[in-house]
Amino acid sequence: MTNYNFRYASHPLDAQKYSTTELRDHFLIENLFQEDSIQLTYSMYDRFLVGGIMPTTKALKLETIPYFKSENFLDRRELGIVNVGDFGIVTVDGERYELDKKEALYVGKENVDVIFESKDGGQALFYINSAPAHQKFPTKKVGKEDAEIIELGDEKLANKRILNKLIVNSIVETCQLQMGLTELLPGNVWNTMPSHTHNRRMEAYFYFDLDERQTIAHFMGEPENTRHIFMTNKQAVLSPEWSIHSGSGTSNYAFIWGMAGENLDYGDMDVCPPNELK
Repeated sequence: MTNYNFRYASHPLDAQKYSTTELRDHFLIENLFQEDSIQLTYSMYDRFLVGGIMPTTKALKLETIPYFKSENFLDRRELGIVNVGDFGIVTVDGERYELDKKEALYVGKENVDVIFESKDGGQALFYINSAPAHQKFPTKKVGKEDAEIIELGDEKLANKRILNKLIVNSIVETCQLQMGLTELLPGNVWNTMPSHTHNRRMEAYFYFDLDERQTIAHFMGEPENTRHIFMTNKQAVLSPEWSIHSGSGTSNYAFIWGMAGENLDYGDMDVCPPNELK
């Protein structure tokens, strides 16, 4: 079963007037994983799609949705997949890829049959991002040994973290999609500091590996007009090009960042020093 919903883009001046409920309705993506179903959110920010796939008792096939107006999901799109659950299998046009937790798979434009399943009685959880594609690139698995790993932050600032670049242009050829996974070390809670924006691309964050009794305050908005959204485990949030995207949790956690837009330059960002945020 596939469930889908649609999100319009918001002007930053409009977003300043949103109530807590309206802010959550426009940007927060809850309930990403439901047994034996595919949950999709189609956004007008760069036509970016966020989804969760939870094959419990049967394999699940990725099917097109009405917004695409295409016969198949990937007729004009590319796809990034990261497994955040138990061992799982993704089959792409008959070729089988096994993904352990925190391993990724890039699937290029024009592939037809993409099938997800759990393995050996476990519960795989596939987090996906998708963006429009103008060219077909090969499908490629990015295992743990393939990721570009960067150590960031400082324990004194409570933001020491490990960044794993997974689907980025130095590892995988893509049209515009980029994805990576950041892990906060124990005792550290702040992500993406210093905060920044990047006007040439949007972003989505998916938070996981957070204790069910804990929360994350995700900060968004223009640097001089910030807002916050409280989030729990396995939830995602959309980040417009005009918005910062930082968070602080009541414990450590991991998150997946996905981006799409005009360029593939990871370092293309406009930094805002922490003491200048408002």
